[in-house]
Amino acid sequence: MSAESPFVSDVPAAQALAVWREARAAAGCPARVDPVRMPVGAAVGRVTAEPVWALRSSPAFDAAAMDGIAVRATDTVGAADTTPVLLAAGDFAVVDTGDPLPEGYDAVVMREHVYRTPDGEAELRAAVPPYQHVRSIGEDISAGELLLPEGHRLRPVDVAACAAAGIVEVGVRRAPRVVIVPTGDEIRPVGAELAPGDILDTNSMMLAAQAREAGCEARVTEIVPDDPQAITAMLMEATRDADLVLLIAGSSAGRDDYTARVVAGAGVVAVHGVAVRPGHPVVLGAAGRTPVIGVPGYPVSAALTFDIFAAPALAELEGAAPRERPSATAHLARKLPSAIGMDDWVRVRLGRVRDRLVATPLPRGAGVLTSLVRADGLLVVPSGVEGHHAGEQVRVELLRGLSEIGRTIVAIGSHDMVLDLAASALRAADPLITLASSNVGSLGGLVALRDGLCHVAGSHLLDPATGRYTLPYVDRLLGTDADVAVIRLVHRDQGLIVAPGNPLGLTGIEDLAKPDLRYVNRQRGAGTRALLDHELTGLGIDPREVSGYSREEHTHLAVAAAVAAGRADAGLGILAAARAFGLDFVPVAREPYDLVLRTGTLGEELLAPLWELLEQPEFRAGVEALGGYSCAETGRRVR
Repeated sequence: MSAESPFVSDVPAAQALAVWREARAAAGCPARVDPVRMPVGAAVGRVTAEPVWALRSSPAFDAAAMDGIAVRATDTVGAADTTPVLLAAGDFAVVDTGDPLPEGYDAVVMREHVYRTPDGEAELRAAVPPYQHVRSIGEDISAGELLLPEGHRLRPVDVAACAAAGIVEVGVRRAPRVVIVPTGDEIRPVGAELAPGDILDTNSMMLAAQAREAGCEARVTEIVPDDPQAITAMLMEATRDADLVLLIAGSSAGRDDYTARVVAGAGVVAVHGVAVRPGHPVVLGAAGRTPVIGVPGYPVSAALTFDIFAAPALAELEGAAPRERPSATAHLARKLPSAIGMDDWVRVRLGRVRDRLVATPLPRGAGVLTSLVRADGLLVVPSGVEGHHAGEQVRVELLRGLSEIGRTIVAIGSHDMVLDLAASALRAADPLITLASSNVGSLGGLVALRDGLCHVAGSHLLDPATGRYTLPYVDRLLGTDADVAVIRLVHRDQGLIVAPGNPLGLTGIEDLAKPDLRYVNRQRGAGTRALLDHELTGLGIDPREVSGYSREEHTHLAVAAAVAAGRADAGLGILAAARAFGLDFVPVAREPYDLVLRTGTLGEELLAPLWELLEQPEFRAGVEALGGYSCAETGRRVR
């Protein structure tokens, strides 16, 4: 590959791994890390470098398996309730669990089944067969048998079995050493004071933790500026004690992206550009005899690059199979489009609704690290598939256990900060409860409820024809006789979120038609969008007169963030979002925000903690402290 070439091609992930493996072998990279001997008790997590053979049997003698008396089975023949057998004091021996079976005896009678007479005899009311309640020598492990094969990752039960088999030390592969090299003029250490344009080096912390979680040793170098010579020098220093180097950022084809040419100059680039999203510009190569991965700088891309490429390579170095997460089949809560030509790794939230596992896609940006924080699972849309429809079955790799997922309340619909507050309060009260809220707009929430894809739908849809909220849409989408309950969550203030001091002097919706004003809107189907359209219609303003009407965000906080960053002058949203960013607020309306659910689920055990929370004075006080909320009707059933 030419050092100046920005990309070889978009190589499929499986092919990229194979090509990289061949390139590592050609460069002389070790196929395995060195074997070492370790005390068996310290070897959990390590991979055996040789077969493990039992040195002794376990048990090493015939042993009592119960507390009771050791007997000769032939002496108990004929014993029954009506014809008990008496054993003289010298015809049995008292034993406890684990004791060697005394010579001459071949069975044990449980203490509970023996009556001891005053003169020391034992009365038996049932016969016992030979070797009842006896652990025979070698029952568990026989001396000389293969206990563990080479390439086995040791678990706590494995080291216990080794110890029982007389093994004091085991031959294992040492922990692979991963060195992480962060690069970039704008990158600053965690904890540093940031100037505009600076970025904290969170990727190094995350990748080092992923490496340690995989059983490796990890070291992070100092941050290297965007200087090819400096990056090369640090890369070569890292290769001295690394089994794998992760070179962060600079893997794309931008002005200061030097990773590909640095790796090519130090050795070989096998692949630059893999058909996965996120993580497309990954670099796979070797510097000298050390494998190198050029990790994209976006945090989600970095995390998934470790999972897709680093983890299998590290497992190969240990001679073990890659660790695999369990998977399950789920139904998509909403439509999931995907571009042809790339494997699309999508983060999802999971919950069980009507005995079906439901997956709700999270935001897909490569920089949205919180999408991984909140994810319960990962699904891969293959490169040849344009996506999936709502309700379609998909295979999901689980990041949480199914039992934990089963205690997740799935809320889909309009965004509101009260749901975020409720999620935190529920988890604080019971660590096994999760409230997973997905923001797709009020209309999308009601559709998800209709299709059985959520427990509750958050809605504040205004019906222009009647002036009523939510209920008319419930009737249209779910039917007037549907078994639907509507619970009032809050009343909240909606208004224009504007810069501090309201520099444009906005007084209401009528000012949005000003020619120089930049507006940021909510997505179609959102209740806030419906409120705006209703207000514009009442004022006789054509939406095309509002500059930025077509620019959409999916949450109130995203609208506030756009205003705070100066990318917009105003956006319609809730007072609490304006306060969160230190912005000003021009009131427009006070509206109800409701939770819609099937009547049959009202009394379900899963939802009971939510209803209890809504009645707590401390929770209501916390809601109103956010600003712009009234809890006067919180918890009231309005239908």
